[in-house]
Amino acid sequence: MAGPVLHARLAPRRSAVRATTWWGKAWVRAVEEAAYAESELVAARALARQGHVGQIATEPGRFVASVEDRRGLWTVEGSVPVLDRRDLDLLVEAVAAESGRIAALLAGELPYGLVEHADEAGVELLPYGGELGSSCTCDHWADPCVHALAVLQQLTWLVEADPFVLLQLRGLPRDDLLGRLHERAGSDRVEGLGLDLEPDLEAAVEAALYAARLLQDGDGSAEAE
Repeated sequence: MAGPVLHARLAPRRSAVRATTWWGKAWVRAVEEAAYAESELVAARALARQGHVGQIATEPGRFVASVEDRRGLWTVEGSVPVLDRRDLDLLVEAVAAESGRIAALLAGELPYGLVEHADEAGVELLPYGGELGSSCTCDHWADPCVHALAVLQQLTWLVEADPFVLLQLRGLPRDDLLGRLHERAGSDRVEGLGLDLEPDLEAAVEAALYAARLLQDGDGSAEAE
């Protein structure tokens, strides 16, 4: 399984930026459900908007970031439940059921039909408030504290820009998904679903794997210099 991903620090934003995608709004609802008070949400949004959250590292089931306020620098560790093996298999099947779904994910979109398909199979991709766990080095009694809520707010923006961040947190990193789809593209039918795989699926996966290799080669060249 792929290791942690360290995301670039997000620049300060002049005004409040609300979620604009349907999946971003669903993530925000979960954050709001997890919060104890509206005042803490307001303070957290200000910290996130003003750029007080450092780089966020994400991996299956976990995220870590530092947050700075007038009292000091704090470390936030958060958790999101990883889907079990059965649910991950069903999620991959849902992606493979239509070739346009992987193309949409690669383009930064989370198809509603994909999430609905997975939900009908008993797999809830988007978390609810009670699933968002966190701890912080500050002495605040509430969980999540303002610092954790600020990190969750910035995670909203990361998940909106790249739904693979959500899939990784749930236990299905991008490379793992592409690898499993590549294996499936070699067969004529999706196992257990009785659906024909469209030729476009194999082409989309091959293109994604090729692009990933190019990026890796480019990173390697940059380090060598």
